[in-house]
Amino acid sequence: MIKDIITYPTPTGIEYAPDVRFFDEKLFIFIDDLKETAEANKLEGLSAPQVGSYYNLVLVKKDDEFLELINPRVIRKSGEVISKETTTYFPNISADILRYETINIVYEDRYGDQHSLKAEGDFSILLQRKIDYLYGANLLTKLKGKDKEEFEKKLNASNLGCPTTPRKFSRDYFIKASNFFLVLMLLLLVSSFFIDDELLLVEMWDYQLYTSFTVLALNICYAIYSYYENKRFSVCTNCYNMSIFGVTMMGLFRLTVVMLVSYFSF
Repeated sequence: MIKDIITYPTPTGIEYAPDVRFFDEKLFIFIDDLKETAEANKLEGLSAPQVGSYYNLVLVKKDDEFLELINPRVIRKSGEVISKETTTYFPNISADILRYETINIVYEDRYGDQHSLKAEGDFSILLQRKIDYLYGANLLTKLKGKDKEEFEKKLNASNLGCPTTPRKFSRDYFIKASNFFLVLMLLLLVSSFFIDDELLLVEMWDYQLYTSFTVLALNICYAIYSYYENKRFSVCTNCYNMSIFGVTMMGLFRLTVVMLVSYFSF
């Protein structure tokens, strides 16, 4: 049975694939399904986590046949090479990744028998790419610094980037303005503890009240405009909507706390 291959931004859900302990019919069926999925998508290799499975298993094509590697372990590596790579997890996006030129691997076959192999060149890189998924890694997690930033720009340009990834949004100005006025309210509140003049305290409360309306309005504008910005994205909008909701509720919570303390202080 052909399985769906997971693509970004949906997580594979795997941080560390546990070792396969039971070499049974259920495993055999999954291996055949994975092989059928790879063939249907014309892939040179496929890892179990790429279809949402916890099996510690990868398939890689060698001499036009799929090699089944269960519980693979890299026991030796040598040489370094920069590999320009693409993956089905990030469709149509490539990245330059530092890989080992030669690796030695131990693994088990579908019957639990142990094997070892030495891989070089492109075959070595293919194995490293597939084994990465068994540890929750992918092209994005392998990159750092400017290389990672450039890759994220490619994701955004292809409309694959997650909207909650830190970047500059027009909506941020509403929160910055809200925080500015909230700081003013806090300063006004603190200063009230050192003032005994009742008339002055009444005036300060009026300023505090008017400023609170401003903060409230800015948070409402933030929520409305954020959902407007959200329409530009076609992926990951649920987590983005939750982010908007969380920031708005946090802003209103802070405002409520400041106003309650102010009410009993002025």
